[in-house]
Amino acid sequence: MPNLPSIALSVRQPSAWAIIAGHKPIENRTLGSIRAGRMGLGRIALHAAAGLKEEEFRYLYWRLDKHGVQCPHPLDLPRGAIIGSVEVTGIITESNSEWFGGAAGLTLKDPEPCDPIPAAGALGYFEWSPGGTLAPPTRWMQKWGSAAADSQIDDLFPDAPVAFAKPPRKPWT
Repeated sequence: MPNLPSIALSVRQPSAWAIIAGHKPIENRTLGSIRAGRMGLGRIALHAAAGLKEEEFRYLYWRLDKHGVQCPHPLDLPRGAIIGSVEVTGIITESNSEWFGGAAGLTLKDPEPCDPIPAAGALGYFEWSPGGTLAPPTRWMQKWGSAAADSQIDDLFPDAPVAFAKPPRKPWT
């Protein structure tokens, strides 16, 4: 097992992937969740949360694409595991970055991926330990991007990227 920090933060996919891949330099949170989660500066392990609803993935897929980032298929994104570490360099309440979209955020740098290590997640910063199994794929994940699941995909072009006629609805407020 790689030398990882004992403190972790759980982030839903595909944001967790985007952070570890170096595409997403800010993780948006509320000031209340930052305080309640005892979030501070320093190196932390990054946990890919087990839960993921299709509406969330659809919105984040679209959002990443708007930043020029091609998101992996949901079956290729581990969930319920530590996937690397990242340095938290600051807590911000305003930014000109396109990645900032909340009341507050954690600024991130120097992501280091690792092979997924199954582990349970928790809210805020938490002390993690290896154990369990990766979250299994759901039915919608298995159908993602297929013509049967997405009317945006033409049957003539099964390998075409997922496209959106209009932006998906933001699944949280």
